[in-house]
Formats: sequence, structure tokens, C-alpha cells
Amino acid sequence: MKKPRHTYRFNPHTLKYEKVFVSLRDKVRRISFNVLAGVVIGVVIVVVGMQFMDSPSERAMKRELSQFRRQAALLNDRVDRAEKVLENLEERDDALYRTIFASEPVSAAERHSGIGGVERYALYDGMENGALVKATAKRVDELTKRIYVESKSMDEIYEMARTKNERMSAMPAILPVAKTQCKIVSGFGMRFHPILKNHRLHSGMDIAARQGTPIYATGEGTVMVAGRNPEGYGGYGNVVIINHGFGFMTLYAHMNSISVHRGQKLVRGEQVGTVGSTGMSTGPHLHYEVILNGKKVDPVYYFFNDLTPEEYDEVLEQARQENQSMS
Repeated sequence: MKKPRHTYRFNPHTLKYEKVFVSLRDKVRRISFNVLAGVVIGVVIVVVGMQFMDSPSERAMKRELSQFRRQAALLNDRVDRAEKVLENLEERDDALYRTIFASEPVSAAERHSGIGGVERYALYDGMENGALVKATAKRVDELTKRIYVESKSMDEIYEMARTKNERMSAMPAILPVAKTQCKIVSGFGMRFHPILKNHRLHSGMDIAARQGTPIYATGEGTVMVAGRNPEGYGGYGNVVIINHGFGFMTLYAHMNSISVHRGQKLVRGEQVGTVGSTGMSTGPHLHYEVILNGKKVDPVYYFFNDLTPEEYDEVLEQARQENQSMS
């Protein structure tokens, strides 16, 4: 059996090596110190390791986060491509399709209208990468709204194409007085009123002709108003208003005689009355208006069915002269 080892210490006074006797307290103290030192070193190693080394779960989370960011970037790229395709459709909608059918384009406000308050995205505020998720969600929602608006617009264009023949028949597309029997003396816009003596919006076109010259319906439609100074049209004298459908209406004022009645169905070129000078008028002429979707528009842009390009240019030049109206 191996003998226990003892510790000796040199005594300078006796000049001898003397056996060192360690008390139980010292042994306990030394053991405790070693254990405490080991614990401290272990804690330090763990803390340092946690700072500079990832645990398996943290590595897995980082991989998932990296994958999420890549997927978010791919999603935003797809949204970019979808937006470009949609922008092309919107441009063709406004500049081509609706121009063909003489329809008002969809407003930018309608296409880019809001999709809800800030509370809609509040659930992303507390999330890690919440700003990225919120921005992507907003883009997707805005794109979805624009696609919906464009889808409704395409439905309207399809309906206009389906009813193209009826629409073309209804559109006010000719001069209301035979081109060989009239002259345009005042166009649409700010003009000097000969009776009220002020500049005001002339909401139609004054077409001078001999009294009794026939006036024709410029498109297929139904007579809404036929009478003298109807309510809301004081000073217009004898008035006929035709509802052509598809948002179009036409007004014929200062007529000498009326040959149609309310509710009567008309075709383009059918006579509605004769040129006169009733109401607030300075001479025989027809005051003619085109109303599209409740808004008065320049009639000159609709005289394309019975004029040559040269004749149309001449009419356009006459209508644009800033002069005095006849009513």
C-alpha cells in the first residue's frame, strides 16, 4: 500500500525540514477556493461562449430569418413586375380603349384611393422585421385594390365594345344644321354676351342660319324636353333636349318651331324643329349643346360623321374664335 505523501517546509531557525501539518479547516478552505475558482471560470467560459457562439436553436432561427428575408425580397420583386404590367394596362385603358369609346378615363384618385387606416397594420408593430412585413403588406394591398379597379374598368370597356353599334348610333356625331345652310358664329368657352354685356361661359355653340332652316337630331335618342322656356332653361326660348343614352344628351335652343314631343324616339338626322330667335337671342340661330355624363362639353369635337378633314378644320377654326355670342 502506497504511503501518503507529506509536505515539508524548511525552518530557517532550526535549519531543518519540518513536516507541515494542514488542519481540516485549511483543507476545506482550499477545496472551497478551488471549487469557487472552477465555477467562476466555468461561468466566464459560458458567458463568452454565448456572446460569440450561437446555440443550435439560435443558428436555426438565424437560418429561418435569412430565408424569410430572401423570400420577402423575391415577393417584392414579383410585386414590382406586377405593378409594371398593371401600369401598362392602365395606360392603355386611359389612352386607347376609353379614347376609342369617348369615355372619361378612370381617375388617379380612384385607382390609388386608401385601403384602410393605420390600425390595419398595427399587428405587425411588435414583430421582429415588422417594418419590412408592414411595407410589403401595404404594397400587396395597394396592388390588389388597383387590380380590382382595373378589372371593373375592363368590364365597362367590354360592355362599351359589346354595345358599340348602339353607342355609335346614339353618339351626337353630325352638325344639327346642314353644313351648306349654316355658319358657326360662336364656339364653346368664355364669350361676350350681347344682352347681359359681360364675359361668361358660353356652354355650347351658336350656329347661324336663316329662320325656318331645319334642325336635325345629331344622334339616336329619346326626347326629354320639348317646349318654351322650360324650368331651368329660362332665356333659351323654344328648347328640345334629347337623351341619347351612354351618358350623352344634346340641347337645341332659340328654335322657331318644335316638331317633336316629349318621349318621342328619334333616329340620327330626324328633324326636331327649325332655326329661330326665341328667348334671349339677337338673331336667327341655333344654340347647340352636348352634355356628357352631366357635364357640358365642346360640341365641335363630335362633328366627325359628315365633314371632310378640311371642312372639320374650318369648323374648328370658326369655333375657336373668341368673339361675341348670339345668346
